[in-house]
Amino acid sequence: MKVLKFGGSSVASAERMNSVCEIVKSKLRKDKKLVVVVSAMGGLTDLLIDSSKLAQQGDEKYSKVIDQMLQRHKDAVLELSGDQGLKRLLPTMEQKTENLRNLMRGVFLVRELSPRVLDCIASYGELMSSIIIADFLNHSGVDCKWLDSREVLRTNSDFGAAKVDFKTTNANIKRIMRGKSKLFLMGGFIASNEDGVTTTLGRGGSDYTAAIMAAGCGAKELEIWTDVNGVLTADPRKVSKAFTLDSMTYEEALEMSHFGAKVIHPPTIQPVLENNIPLRICNTFQPDFPGTSITSKSDNKHLIKGVSSLSQIALITVQGSGMIGVAGVSGRLFNSLAGAKVNVILITQASSEHSISFAVKPEDAAKAKAAIEQAFEFEIRRGSIDAVEIEDKLSVVAIIGSNMKNTTGISGQLFGSLAKNGINVRAIAQGSSELNISVVISKADEKKALNALHKTFFLADHLSVNLFAIGTGLISKALLEQIKDQLPRLQKNMKMEFSLTGITNSRKMLIDEEGIELNAWQEKLDKEGKKADLKSFIVKIIKLNLPNSIVIDCTASEAPISHYSKLLSNSISIVTPNKIANSGALKDYKQYNRLAKKHGVKFLYETNVGAGLPVITTLNDLLRSGDEIVKMEAVLSGSLSFIFSSFTKKKNFSDVVKEAGELGFTEPDPREDLSGKDVARKVLILAREMGLNLEPSDVQVENILPKPLIKAKSVAAFFKELPKHDKHFAKLRDDSLKQKKVLRMLATIENGETSVSLKAVDQSDPFYHLSGSDNMIVFKTKRYSNTPLVVKGPGAGAEVTAAGVFAEIISVASYLE
Repeated sequence: MKVLKFGGSSVASAERMNSVCEIVKSKLRKDKKLVVVVSAMGGLTDLLIDSSKLAQQGDEKYSKVIDQMLQRHKDAVLELSGDQGLKRLLPTMEQKTENLRNLMRGVFLVRELSPRVLDCIASYGELMSSIIIADFLNHSGVDCKWLDSREVLRTNSDFGAAKVDFKTTNANIKRIMRGKSKLFLMGGFIASNEDGVTTTLGRGGSDYTAAIMAAGCGAKELEIWTDVNGVLTADPRKVSKAFTLDSMTYEEALEMSHFGAKVIHPPTIQPVLENNIPLRICNTFQPDFPGTSITSKSDNKHLIKGVSSLSQIALITVQGSGMIGVAGVSGRLFNSLAGAKVNVILITQASSEHSISFAVKPEDAAKAKAAIEQAFEFEIRRGSIDAVEIEDKLSVVAIIGSNMKNTTGISGQLFGSLAKNGINVRAIAQGSSELNISVVISKADEKKALNALHKTFFLADHLSVNLFAIGTGLISKALLEQIKDQLPRLQKNMKMEFSLTGITNSRKMLIDEEGIELNAWQEKLDKEGKKADLKSFIVKIIKLNLPNSIVIDCTASEAPISHYSKLLSNSISIVTPNKIANSGALKDYKQYNRLAKKHGVKFLYETNVGAGLPVITTLNDLLRSGDEIVKMEAVLSGSLSFIFSSFTKKKNFSDVVKEAGELGFTEPDPREDLSGKDVARKVLILAREMGLNLEPSDVQVENILPKPLIKAKSVAAFFKELPKHDKHFAKLRDDSLKQKKVLRMLATIENGETSVSLKAVDQSDPFYHLSGSDNMIVFKTKRYSNTPLVVKGPGAGAEVTAAGVFAEIISVASYLE
């Protein structure tokens, strides 16, 4: 024998009722006997309760609601069973509706709605749906015996949440099951007391009815048919990658239901647990899906079975020196809460006994505080117990699973995952059974925490990263193209997925939590993007609070930098080739790195120096390994490297500068490069990485431009003036050639000082053979004293810079795993 229960969404319409009947028919082919329990049509019970409150308030609209409910049932019968069906059932439907109308009329007249009357009113939905479905089955060739649940389930008189008299109820079930019928169908939720007065079992009562029937008749399985594929690993409204579990234990199901899983109501579990009856959660809309099996046996497929949460809780803390070593404090505390009828969700106590914290519903917080203050009035007045503290806008997040027991590292993974996503834990609770670990966090972090933990425990071999790009220039375009091309490889080899969640430039901005397609981002930004507002863009990133978020600043602007501190403080990593942040005030450079460390995120800027070359990484590796930098010399400008390596006897300086601009090596105004300011920023960053506390003004920069070029009022004026000074630069070149040397713009760090100057180097110097736009960095250290360590390669260009940024994005992603 099996018991099947169908919820409100499963019987919400004639079409759904017909599907239920098809499922029942298919089950009858395999099972000798079935008991089917049905809920009211979806939403009907709430409508009944709401209309009864209208009657209580003297609002005659309640009568129209009754008419609408009757019509809804008539429409369902007409569609399901046709005119003949309506003819058969209409007298019964009208009689029960008239009884309902009389009850409501009485409430309307006396303006009073007692729990007893409300139970009678609320029973209407289950009675009607069960009668309609039973009639349809009987007239579809299936012998179906309709049961009035009130004649089966006996309860006490606690109207609204009546307690079951199992002795009488089980006797009734056994008596009824001795009948010859193969199929019994009844409404859930409703019962009666010993006087035959209608009672209800409370919310979730239809599930409970089915569990009571399963236990009473010794069913081989209880199937709960609903509108989802079973018990999911998390709430799919909050965790998009949640999936259906194949199986779980009764205890795991109870924990999941306590922490907000809507599929199962806690009372449902107890009768089947006590009788070791398997419970299966099935989907009426996908009847072939196997669903979730709930039994006493645990599988080893997942250490954790679910990540769940309770939104909107308040945390109350009672603390003080007067609690330490004093017997009975906890008893007095929780007795006072029981007396105030306050339900405690979670409890945690410090081992010092100095404090006890517990979670309650926000609406119970003030009542709980008053009860505690009354119970400990003397201690609070004396100062041995501090004032009671209430923290609100919090949530409880829990990981649940019986396989956690005796498995090391679970707590470490939980707290590590939360820490990497910048989620602060206010309180912790874990029972000795190790069935769940619960943490109290800010309500604002709930969704982020659920997704982070779900990834950690269910998708550990698969990482999803949210990217937010600032700037759509050459570097950004090259980067997004590289990510698009490499996605299949990253997914296959590294189990990483990158989603472009937001992008902005100076004109438009776009954020899409579902992701922006990398092969159409430009078109989507142009068509769907809103007017750009960088401050608003940053606020939205922070408000989204998505796990594994990285902001990529591919601009050369100061505007994004003003938001760096806020992003890092909200546990959002930053990757940037924008060197302005790290070459500004020393205090800002230190603050960005300090905030990244404090909030457990990454602030990476390898491409600030040398584009895609591993300059900063190499330098830090040397320092971390205990080496000491004696001297560093470098060509750090691709544009200046090109200009001076191309400045041969056959060319004028002005022509070389113009050619560099045409090739895209220089800034639109070449003076930005020729002034040495860009190189000064880069060498300053390297000096700071070495631990030197230098300001921008501490870098000595040689000015190689004659004053008329510096004072030129525009770029056009500069280029017009430049040929006039070809002889000046030719003399510098020729003088060096006479000494068999070449000119190079070198950055130097030595003895705690930094400089940028134009130097002539001979053939013995590593920089002599430098060509094109290559950069070269030469580290002379205690270990590399005879033969310096050299890093050399392309130091300019969108592709190589983008590749460097991409490498750091992968580095951050690897850290987040």
